[in-house]
Amino acid sequence: MARSEGSRPFNILIIGQAGRLQYEAVLFVASLRASSPDFQGRIIVAEPQPGPLWNNDPRMTSDVHEALTNLDAEIVGFDSNVFGKSYPHGNKIEGLSALPAGEPFVFFDTDTLITGDLAAVPFDFARPSASMKREGTWPVEELYWPGYTAIWKSLYDKFGLDFEPTLDLSQPDEYWQRYLYFNAGWFFGADPAAFGARFLDYARSVRDDPTPEMVIQPLDPWLDQIVLPLVIHSFGGGRPGPELAGLDGAVSCHWRMMPLCYARESDRVIEVLEDIAAPNKLKKVLKQYDPFKRMIYQGRGQKVRDLFDQDNLPRKERQIRNRIKSEGFWMR
Repeated sequence: MARSEGSRPFNILIIGQAGRLQYEAVLFVASLRASSPDFQGRIIVAEPQPGPLWNNDPRMTSDVHEALTNLDAEIVGFDSNVFGKSYPHGNKIEGLSALPAGEPFVFFDTDTLITGDLAAVPFDFARPSASMKREGTWPVEELYWPGYTAIWKSLYDKFGLDFEPTLDLSQPDEYWQRYLYFNAGWFFGADPAAFGARFLDYARSVRDDPTPEMVIQPLDPWLDQIVLPLVIHSFGGGRPGPELAGLDGAVSCHWRMMPLCYARESDRVIEVLEDIAAPNKLKKVLKQYDPFKRMIYQGRGQKVRDLFDQDNLPRKERQIRNRIKSEGFWMR
């Protein structure tokens, strides 16, 4: 396993399954190998296996398997016992079972590129944390809702957790940033077995038995991000400190959708993306996914990039999407 300065050795977890995620997984691992050559640890691609909670085979194709193993990633299967097709985001919860117990881990969404030295990030695995690259997507303001405080406090009370220490008192009451809320695009912890078991327990409980305060609130697709702050707080963690600024910064980029990547990410991100996608052995795999084929290999991405000044982007993502759509370049 790799050792980062000031932290214990750790493993990396991503989810790989049929469809978009398998091609993103190849890009992720290739970017890690290119940008963080000192990382010697295990890269585990957790793959959901066929079962009653999937109506199709969720496993990756053989050529993607080969590409990943050629990049020295390990593919480990896991069973979907709670979520499956009904909530695919649950793979990041159940997939933690594919990791070796007792060894620190960092999870990344596959729509992420590593653009710097991940091995040098000083993770403190005794204090788990997650990405703050998020918007106020949940809870959703409703006409008869009880408010942010009531909803969040009901969840902490449900699991016997202390609510008050999670508040950012520099933010005003009833403003979404006052409350502990993460993007689940990356998170880390000391023991995937303990973390995953609690994550699964909390998520299933919230899904099956929501608190009275949240009964009108949508859970799909937000369930993982609703529960993640509770899990992190329960293990003594919280908001990431400045030592983790490289994540969602110079070290990693959660690009999310390829048109958005070309529209708004840095020149460094685009350079890494196009360099790692260039070798023929990866190109023949990646171009099977139409957004990669058109955006990366047929030049549509650069046309999208030319529509925007990356140093002066529209304030809202919706404005960026609408401009791309108006030019006929949107893909997902």
